[in-house]
Amino acid sequence: MSKTLVPAPPAKGVVWKSSALAPLGQVIGYRGFRAGVGRTGSRLVAPDGMVRIVFGFAGPVRIVSGLDPPRSVTATSLAIGVHATATLGEYTGPVHGVTVLLTPLAAHRLTAAPMEAFACRAVDLADVLGARVRTFAGRLAEYPDWHSRFTLLDRLLALRLLGAPPSSPQVDRAWRRLVHTAGRTPVRELAAETGWSHRQLERRFLQQVGLSPKSLAQVLRLQEALRHRRNGLTWADAAGAAGYYDQAHFTRSFKAMIGCTPGRFSALRADPQEYGPLDVLPDRVTTTAPDAPA
Repeated sequence: MSKTLVPAPPAKGVVWKSSALAPLGQVIGYRGFRAGVGRTGSRLVAPDGMVRIVFGFAGPVRIVSGLDPPRSVTATSLAIGVHATATLGEYTGPVHGVTVLLTPLAAHRLTAAPMEAFACRAVDLADVLGARVRTFAGRLAEYPDWHSRFTLLDRLLALRLLGAPPSSPQVDRAWRRLVHTAGRTPVRELAAETGWSHRQLERRFLQQVGLSPKSLAQVLRLQEALRHRRNGLTWADAAGAAGYYDQAHFTRSFKAMIGCTPGRFSALRADPQEYGPLDVLPDRVTTTAPDAPA
């Protein structure tokens, strides 16, 4: 499967807004999208350690594990858990809606569900939040502009977080440390800082984040390498800057998480004509699957 690296700046017709809750380390932001008019879309997204909630107004999206195609779900509104490998999104007609980007800890607080149940998979949002999801998505769709929709989301999510149990301070601290160091803090140090055993830390991480500390560190290190590459470093220098032992180590890890070599990943670089429900952050790396129309 060939894949095309896509730079991150927002495309025409797509609106990005950082959430008012972002400074609190909870809801990172929103992207309004409208895509697939008169075309089929197929998008592959590198793992980034975040959770996506898609409130769809029109048109279903099929979410597939990039490395395990038989695992898939098709729905208009979806919850996409934190992934350790690439995710493929496909749509065959117009799709329209809002994607909410959450930290795993915020998603855990909002859903009161173990994050390991959603890790590396997507589910119909109605299965998580009930049938009221359709009513809320319809309400969002009725608003006249993106600003009004984003304001409503800020208000609703703030109320839900206010009434939700807090995250474990130890997990929150360990998660922030991993994010701050781009995955370069050894798990043994995280365990020592929390006062837990390695096993306790992993169990709590699976419950509240969805991935083990080691798996999350690998995702964050991959994103760090991709950022360095996007900023002009060679793959070898980007790998070194992100903390990989050597080029061979980086290539093995890259293939295991994305499904191709770094060279293949960037060989067919091209800008997309539009962004869809999986394209969330301006500074995240997204790829285009091979058969997407030009």
